[in-house]
Amino acid sequence: MRDQPKINTAVQTLRDGIFSAIIVAGSALPMVMMGSVISTNAAAVVTPTDFSTLVQQVTPGVARVNVTKTVSEEELAKAQTAELLRQFFGDRLRIPERSATPAIEHAYGTAFFVTTDGYMLTNHHVVEGADKITVTLNDRTELDAKLIGSDERSDVAVLKVKGNSFPALPIGDSNAIKVGEPVLAIGSPFGFDYSASAGIVSAKSRNFSRETSVPFIQSDVALNPGNSGGPLFNQRGEVIGINSRIFSGTGGYMGLSFSIPIDAAMDIYNQLKNHGEVTRAYLGIYPQDIDRNLAEAYKLDRPQGALLTRVTPDSPAQKAGLKSGDIILTFNGTTIQQTADLLNIINRAKPQDTFKAQVFRQGQSFEIKGQFSIAPSDVQAKSQDVADNDIRLGLRLRNLDDKEQAEVATDGKTGVLITAVDPTGLAARSGLQAGDIITNLHQKPISSVNDFSKALSTLPKQGVVTIEIIRQGIPGIIGLRIE
Repeated sequence: MRDQPKINTAVQTLRDGIFSAIIVAGSALPMVMMGSVISTNAAAVVTPTDFSTLVQQVTPGVARVNVTKTVSEEELAKAQTAELLRQFFGDRLRIPERSATPAIEHAYGTAFFVTTDGYMLTNHHVVEGADKITVTLNDRTELDAKLIGSDERSDVAVLKVKGNSFPALPIGDSNAIKVGEPVLAIGSPFGFDYSASAGIVSAKSRNFSRETSVPFIQSDVALNPGNSGGPLFNQRGEVIGINSRIFSGTGGYMGLSFSIPIDAAMDIYNQLKNHGEVTRAYLGIYPQDIDRNLAEAYKLDRPQGALLTRVTPDSPAQKAGLKSGDIILTFNGTTIQQTADLLNIINRAKPQDTFKAQVFRQGQSFEIKGQFSIAPSDVQAKSQDVADNDIRLGLRLRNLDDKEQAEVATDGKTGVLITAVDPTGLAARSGLQAGDIITNLHQKPISSVNDFSKALSTLPKQGVVTIEIIRQGIPGIIGLRIE
């Protein structure tokens, strides 16, 4: 929702469980209880769904997430005005007056247990940049939580608390849900712990282009700041989604809420828990929808399929024979009505999976086959263990695209781009910034994120090593002190 039209993103950079939307203080947001429709000869009768027993059963598995993070003056400026922040946060945010001193933000969200030994799921945007995370259980027990891993594209994060015998919630099948069936959400909107709201599934497989990698469940459940990361239940008390965002033209809840399907979330959970990172399949295409005019131009019976506007060189798509101007009609046995259908399949695929597609080109239909590779998108630069020492620079890197690589290559160098820097990490303390291009680490040339990871594994336990960078076109060398 970060780039969606009609969405108020004024305080998006604060990411405290706001679903990327400001809720105007004092506005009335009524909750409507929905139910199943029973047909009669006279008229349709709406029967409310009673979730009272279900709420009592599942509430112990839900927890409030309390996050403490620092907010720089630059981030505050992005939030429009300090007055608007005070209106929303009240005395929970201390705003510095004419000072470079960072503000301390106390944010909140929701999480829920997926294992009895303390693993929990929440949203990436709830815990992003957190200095400290605690969770409060429904019996008021407060526990420190460790961030196991977080994935921005899916907006899923995994937490872990110490202990055993936690009330893990049953996991349902998000693919089995039907439009119109009742659903229940439990969370801490505006800090009001364990608030329940109910509604129906409004739509399935909502896709926000390339911004995210999951097909959202749309519902009319009332979600507000603090609901982020909480569970969405079906009538059997099974978790079918993680509440993530709202779509609004006014900044308030307007009947459109979106949840991450639990099937996709559990896949991310398993990757973060077992490997510490998420790998995705890569095809290398830029698809768009087909309207009536394009359907006529391409001599299709009706608007259908995904039109490829570009195929990346040396990508799995190009190797399989796909070209710009091709129309994908089916993919792995699924009919493609629009681009979202194709993206949803690709986003759920694994690297090295094979694919088969029916393609329409110049009036002819034919079949192509190929194999995915690993997505060359932003990846977390993680250190490898160096004896007993674990060096954490606090960087997020990605490989350079062709244009960026060409610009760097004019100096006879290659590199990787820093997309984010943890303000508390070694990299930030050494002066590295987002936008810097790292060309050499510890006397080892860097041309890819994989090269960087390998060089990172060779760093000494302590001392100073060099990092060569290009910043705004100017080369430089920074000394990184490892402590």
